[in-house]
Amino acid sequence: MSASEMERTLVRLAHEILEKSGGVDGLGLVGIRRRGVPIAERLAKIIRQREKAPIPVGTLDITFYRDDLSTLGPKPVVQKADLGIPVTGKVVVLIDDVLFTGRTVRAALDAMIAFGRPAKVELLVLVDRKRTRDLPIAPDYVGKYVDTVASQRVLVELEAQGHKHNKIWLINKEE
Repeated sequence: MSASEMERTLVRLAHEILEKSGGVDGLGLVGIRRRGVPIAERLAKIIRQREKAPIPVGTLDITFYRDDLSTLGPKPVVQKADLGIPVTGKVVVLIDDVLFTGRTVRAALDAMIAFGRPAKVELLVLVDRKRTRDLPIAPDYVGKYVDTVASQRVLVELEAQGHKHNKIWLINKEE
């Protein structure tokens, strides 16, 4: 996915969120740290331009909620534990770059509940790898469906994280 394709996809996703929610009242976006955060911020900017109203954006660190914490190394890096927005009673759109096994989303749901009880949680992913789930998790909003096999990776590069361009690559793990 090129930078222009990604931008068109984000605009479409922002419009889908607005159409489904009927506006920004009671709505919040929560990006899963690392690549979900700049995607959430970009969606909020698009929505803010369209609706002429701010939309709260939070950041969720799932490090201590992962089921593979022991494999991350002796000292996993944990960011501040503040979500940044209230979630109780709100419709929260949880945002990540790639949906693969579903384990990151499971950890994010556990982590978010520590901050309150949303009225509803919806999932938005830029890329859904399909047929690769370990858990029964399905997104509400999808930028692009990509059929992959275990020997492939989906790599998301974002300008907000220091890359030259916004791009999505499908690569073989051997590369």
